Amino acid sequence: MRRNILLLCVFWVLTFTYAQQDDTVFNSLVEAEMKSAYQVSNFTANLNTGNYDIQYHRLDFEVDPAEHFITGTVTTTFIAKDDMETITFDLTDALTVSSVTMEGNALNFTQNTDDELVITFPSVIVEDSEATVVVNYSGQPPLSSDGFNTGTHNGIPEIWTLSQPYGAKDWWPCKQDLNDKINNIDVYITSPSEYERVSNGVVLNEVDNGNGTTTTHFQHNYPIPAYLIAIAVTEYLIFEQTAGTAPNTFPIINYVYPEAYDFVVPEQIPLTVDIMDLFEDLFETYPFHEEKYGHAQCGIGGGMEHTTISFMNGFYRELVAHELAHQWFGDKITCGSWQDIWLNEGFATYLSGLVIEDMDGNDAFTDWKEGRITNITAAPEGSVYVPAADTTSVGRVFSSRLSYNKGAMVTHMLRFKLGDTDFYQGIKNYLADEDLAFDYAKTPDLKEHLETASGTDLTEFFNDWIYGEGYPSYTITVQHYGEGQVKVTINQAQSHNSVSYFEMPVPIRLYGDGDAQQDVVLDNTSNGQEFVIAVPFTVTSFEFDPERNIISKDNQEMLNTTQIERLSTLSLYPNPATEVLSVRLPDGVAVKEAVFYNSLGQQVMTIAEKADWNIAKLDNGAYFITLKTNKGTKQLKFIKE
Repeated sequence: MRRNILLLCVFWVLTFTYAQQDDTVFNSLVEAEMKSAYQVSNFTANLNTGNYDIQYHRLDFEVDPAEHFITGTVTTTFIAKDDMETITFDLTDALTVSSVTMEGNALNFTQNTDDELVITFPSVIVEDSEATVVVNYSGQPPLSSDGFNTGTHNGIPEIWTLSQPYGAKDWWPCKQDLNDKINNIDVYITSPSEYERVSNGVVLNEVDNGNGTTTTHFQHNYPIPAYLIAIAVTEYLIFEQTAGTAPNTFPIINYVYPEAYDFVVPEQIPLTVDIMDLFEDLFETYPFHEEKYGHAQCGIGGGMEHTTISFMNGFYRELVAHELAHQWFGDKITCGSWQDIWLNEGFATYLSGLVIEDMDGNDAFTDWKEGRITNITAAPEGSVYVPAADTTSVGRVFSSRLSYNKGAMVTHMLRFKLGDTDFYQGIKNYLADEDLAFDYAKTPDLKEHLETASGTDLTEFFNDWIYGEGYPSYTITVQHYGEGQVKVTINQAQSHNSVSYFEMPVPIRLYGDGDAQQDVVLDNTSNGQEFVIAVPFTVTSFEFDPERNIISKDNQEMLNTTQIERLSTLSLYPNPATEVLSVRLPDGVAVKEAVFYNSLGQQVMTIAEKADWNIAKLDNGAYFITLKTNKGTKQLKFIKE
């Protein structure tokens, strides 16, 4: 039996190590993060919970992994935002409330089929005052929900919770919206003593209750939304690491299935410290460094970024990177509505790509971007920003193509457009914003910080790439344009009519004989736009967007090796002219001398190194100019009036 387990473990390692970019792996990650939203199509933000601000929860849970059952006592301290005669919590009617008290006195309450617990106060709770209620309840959480789960691993019972976005109410009375973070929590988990207990924050103590059960007390002192509170109970082996830079060092605590420990710990877990170092270097110190980071293995399909403790099915690199990234983008700063979910998922997906860039190199990163683009352009429509009408669709909110992959690539395109210095400074400022940190943010908040850091107006970019739908298809034409130059013409079609033109810096790589190569980035803002580029070799081929920095599809590349006569575009204006005559010059062409002749062929005027001339003293009639330039000589005709 031991040998079979080891063989299975080796297969698991190989599968997840070498298939990091496999669509099945990525889709399992997405599925896990949205799994508890099975009833999302019937859920809207509960307006009845909007009249109070939660300050604190004490959460006391009694569970046994062998039973799909929970007994709980939830103590909630809140501040009234209005005068309150009642308070409403979200709670499934599958759980039964046995009592509610305030200051030791019993309160009247009702549970309804709208999954609400409505508590009546003996007297009005006055606006801006603080009060505390204690709810006792028990029951079997809905089996059709993934909010509260029971299962087994290697025959060992386990419990884990997964509440994003609306599953918290299936196992405790809460306020599950995106406008009220709980300032701090204490979590007490009581279970049979043979199991380990896991939750957010740090362990303050464990108490042997003398009856075969143990209670573990966790404390988390950072603001947290209800959907990121989690518990897990099963048999674990614990492996600890140290991360961070002094004085901000902190433990990484890994709760690993015993049957997986021998291969997970030496092969996969060490990567976490390297990824943590990268993210701290790029952005800022781990937001919860005063407590911990960690992983708890459980039976979900991918992972879930519960604050300070990500729940995982395994420890392969892409998943570790994605869930760790959420500690900044999703946990420290949480999207302020499900329309803005890309601020969580797009950034976490992109940071998993940054791990590939850092650890595997630019070629691997280019391949990663290519995979995102292929998925994004599999359909012609869809915006990163979730339309309001679609926020009740879990499939749309957690769309792997739009919220994750397109959100990630648009994040990269912002980096490409702004440059690393301004992009990363804007993100650092966003994370440090006191109005957003450990609170909620919406898309305009990010836009403002990136604009301030870069001095660039990003309105057009956000309208096209965040709020608009679809992607461009480019037609790029390169023509030889005289000695040492080429002319590049850019045309574009759009896959969706919500965007008239995708303005974007366009990267092109020009190739010549041997190893000759030159990269250029062209600021493309309109159809048919032309650029003349100096190239120190004869261009034999070229490549559009060689490092896959732009979302696009079905692009066409055309090279015209026929030399364009540089001086063919010279023209005089105005023509006819009265006092001043000028010449339009292509890029790179300079006038050496202009010799004027009348209609009889007589030379009447010679002017050197000027592109405009005073002809007021010439008689009316037809004239010819022999224009000598650094690129050759051209004869032109004009009329003097």
